[in-house]
Amino acid sequence: MTPAAAKTLRRFVTSNTARIERAPWGKHWWLSEPALTGSKLLTLVRVTMRPGTGHRFHYHPEREEIIYIVDGVAEQWVDRKRQRLKAGDCAFIPKKVVHAIFNSSKKPMTFLAILSPAKAKGPFLVDCYEEEPWRNLRKPPSRVRS
Repeated sequence: MTPAAAKTLRRFVTSNTARIERAPWGKHWWLSEPALTGSKLLTLVRVTMRPGTGHRFHYHPEREEIIYIVDGVAEQWVDRKRQRLKAGDCAFIPKKVVHAIFNSSKKPMTFLAILSPAKAKGPFLVDCYEEEPWRNLRKPPSRVRS
């Protein structure tokens, strides 16, 4: 890493300095990732998911993940098991394990996703919602897109 690149890395990240990304299911605030903080082991993203949306079945080939519910209620899937999670609850997803999260409520839901390692070979995630058994395990809400 060059000295100039090291100077641009953040040690404090606010909602205003986070990298913001919009997905069909909601807004993402990337709070720690290699390009922002220089992190090698951890990635942290806060997501606010709109009612009636979700992130369909997918997996991370080289990353473990923890989903922590900050506000609202989530329908969390880990493999073929479903659990309703509320504020203060979390789910652990080992690498290569298929999972999904949905907001079936009428209110927004906010969660933190912590992934490790931050840097890995291959794709960040692999969608598998069109494959069996995932395509028939749960009908996606009408507003859910990949």
